[in-house]
Amino acid sequence: MRKPSYFLSLVMLGSATLFTACSSSDDDTSGGGGENPGSDSKYVITATPNTSESVADYILTADQLTEGRISTKGNGVEQDGTYRYYVTTNNMFFSMLYGQGNPGAVTAYELNNNGDLERLTNFQSETVQAFAPVNDDILLTKISRNAESPMAYWYRFSTESLTFVAEGQINTQELADKENGEIAFFTWITQVGEKVYMPYMTVKGCCNDTFGTEYANEANIAVYTYPEMELETIIHDDRTSYIGRYFVNGLTVDENGDAYAFSSGIATTNGEVTSEKPSAITRIKKGTTEFDDYYFDLEEATGMYLTDHVYAGNGKFLGIMETEKTSAYSTGKNFVIIDAYNKTTTSVTGLPTASQIQQLTGRNSYVSEDGSVVYVGITLEGSEGSFVYSIDVDAATASQGLEVEGGFITAISKLDPAE
Repeated sequence: MRKPSYFLSLVMLGSATLFTACSSSDDDTSGGGGENPGSDSKYVITATPNTSESVADYILTADQLTEGRISTKGNGVEQDGTYRYYVTTNNMFFSMLYGQGNPGAVTAYELNNNGDLERLTNFQSETVQAFAPVNDDILLTKISRNAESPMAYWYRFSTESLTFVAEGQINTQELADKENGEIAFFTWITQVGEKVYMPYMTVKGCCNDTFGTEYANEANIAVYTYPEMELETIIHDDRTSYIGRYFVNGLTVDENGDAYAFSSGIATTNGEVTSEKPSAITRIKKGTTEFDDYYFDLEEATGMYLTDHVYAGNGKFLGIMETEKTSAYSTGKNFVIIDAYNKTTTSVTGLPTASQIQQLTGRNSYVSEDGSVVYVGITLEGSEGSFVYSIDVDAATASQGLEVEGGFITAISKLDPAE
């Protein structure tokens, strides 16, 4: 495959020099209650300061999540630029700037033995629309939304060398193979066994209806070898609309190696939802490249549709649901425990009502190591701060925990001290 020339021009801005960031522990963040990451480990919390100006997230740290208080005022690591997104892998925390079409900064941190964040590297990367850990890499894709230039570019970033080690391109019009010329737009990336599965929606990429489609009632997943990124096959199903959503993961692998595919059923044409398929879950069994006969209609079970999900373990997911399909980009604010194995759902109690919630962390929530608790950051309407809520998966109950003063929580993670 021909390599795009701009990839070769990516320049590392700093990798050898370590920058010691401020620890953000404040007030009552130590001791007592809930999962403690250990005397040396820290929870990493990003929060957008509550100001009238557009500002970037701060990176804060805390000893535990179930009680206490931290603040964005005078604490943490202030980042450059707004619209940040995050991934934690190989015991490193990566912060990526969404450049809105322009290159953006990517910064990697680790935790030192003093409990402080240290900056490992800061470099420029193309703005990407999907990214995920694969083996010891982060695989990123810059995806075209223009049918006249339908190339998507992928990049392999090594978390061991902290450098880009490979790249390539995908003709998304050829991948979609639609009579009307629609192009494939990847919704996310998931490692399944030793392969990479990339669900995609087909979109017009033109005509004042860029993300509209005439193929609203089908799901497709491109399967690639790794690390070569050679297309192996396309998995197709017509029981649901596309898997995932724009910038939202819709495919999760359980402990058995089976992949569960979540569809919101919100494909649109000219801004109107035209999919005739309900929000539902389908499955790809381990070692296969086809959907089996598993099917769970979430709309029938809950009266709502899924906008995001977090996998806890043992077939149980935290489903984030919305009531009405008015937009392909709505964020749900209703919480349900989905037992995919037994095809049951249970509403979570102890949380603010949907009308009270301004924003939440969604997929950037944290799951305890034993899978029993999901920690979600929630900002209430009219609030000047946020709280971490602990959701007990088996009991489907929630309790309010750590308060973040002066900031809206955007992600929760955890790091152990670097060896």
